[in-house]
Amino acid sequence: MASAFEYAPAPESRSVVDIAPSYGLFIDGEFAEAADGKVFKTVSPSTEEVLSEVAQAGTEDVDRAVKAARRAFEKWSALPGSERAKYLFRIARIIQERSRELAVLETLDNGKPIRETRDADLPLVAAHFFYYAGWADKLDHAGFGRRTTEGIAGATPRPLGVAGQIIPWNFPLLMLAWKIAPALATGNTVVLKPAETTPLSALFFADICRQAGLPKGVVNILTGYGDAGEALVAHPDVNKVAFTGSTAVGKAIARQIAGTGKKATLELGGKGANIVFDDAPVDQAVEGIVTGIFFNQGQVCCAGSRLLVQESVHDEVLHALKRRLSTLRLGDPLDKNTDIGAINSAEQLARIGALVETGEAEGAERWSAPCELPSAGYWFAPTLFTGVSQAHTVARDEIFGPVLSVLTFRTPDEAVAKANNTQYGLSAGIWTEKGSRILAVANKLRAGVVWANTFNKFDPTSPFGGYKESGFGREGGRHGLEAYLDV
Repeated sequence: MASAFEYAPAPESRSVVDIAPSYGLFIDGEFAEAADGKVFKTVSPSTEEVLSEVAQAGTEDVDRAVKAARRAFEKWSALPGSERAKYLFRIARIIQERSRELAVLETLDNGKPIRETRDADLPLVAAHFFYYAGWADKLDHAGFGRRTTEGIAGATPRPLGVAGQIIPWNFPLLMLAWKIAPALATGNTVVLKPAETTPLSALFFADICRQAGLPKGVVNILTGYGDAGEALVAHPDVNKVAFTGSTAVGKAIARQIAGTGKKATLELGGKGANIVFDDAPVDQAVEGIVTGIFFNQGQVCCAGSRLLVQESVHDEVLHALKRRLSTLRLGDPLDKNTDIGAINSAEQLARIGALVETGEAEGAERWSAPCELPSAGYWFAPTLFTGVSQAHTVARDEIFGPVLSVLTFRTPDEAVAKANNTQYGLSAGIWTEKGSRILAVANKLRAGVVWANTFNKFDPTSPFGGYKESGFGREGGRHGLEAYLDV
């Protein structure tokens, strides 16, 4: 008798998306070659096949894009908010109409399971554009006027100008929506650089902008490497920098713009603590633990990569967690049954492997879920470490992969102390049946987002951001408007 259900393959069709053999840069409403003619290839992480050839932006291209955005800013910022809202609503509807196409594209280019792109990424992308479309004509009432002793009064907040935006590869289209939607709603124009390993969904979004009739130059997309991002941040006519990515690059950006007067939001790394108390419903908590660290193969800045379990239930939780991990299905990301997809790149896979080896060398005990890894592509089995102390590298460094470190605690105060013992401060989770304990512990955690009896739940109305080396500023919600306004 089989110990688990057998699943027949259920692949999503690749034919729903048409990927061109080559793509240019999107500047001033048109696709164009890079000034120096350079190109690079984007590869599917699950098969290592070349998907397309993409133009590689250089300094001259950055300058062209910023100038196009500056020209467009005058008319775009002068539009009534209700008119800007119409474009955002139109973009949101087109995203919904093309969501199946975009989900397949994102899975091919990123490696994450189609269930995630279809059921999480794309609905949230559309929701962000719908949400900020609703704000576009209400900025006078957002509470961002001049502050006086009597309250908030004064002139209408104004857009900053040209926003230079740099997004990562783990949620390419969703991070694009997080940044472009509030920027356009507030009257700014945009030059966005997607990650070099996942450029395709941003280029498809450029086509959506044309389909929606967005005025030329309002959104510009520059594909390329880190030098293009550095040139964008350094450009003297960029008024606002928005970056999501590693803490190291975030620090470099902060140094680069210091003293320039540019406004910035930095959403950086994390080492989130998922705290399970002895009264937590174990099965529910295990599902939350799995979601917290193995969603998108753990390539999530707010992943619950540190599991803090109360000592009295440690063995029970660990047994249930290992049993659950043994049922996860790793393989073809386009298969609707797949739980664990491919790691985004060979470089990221090597980093995960090196940190896991360090964990073993330092004496932590490794356990990996039994699964067969495909022969092609970049894969890593769901893994957890026990016997972990706060000094272990795997408990301190952001691995950005499907690797969980398990620690224990005895009292709520010890849980808080261990959770806060990190240079990061992006997210945390609490699992308990006591509402009073949730409130008491949450108020002591130095994390931008604290989930209670759930994890990795997002909503466009809720602000997201971190403390300490997880960055500063907030994206999402009313708070996300302020970063794009002169208040």
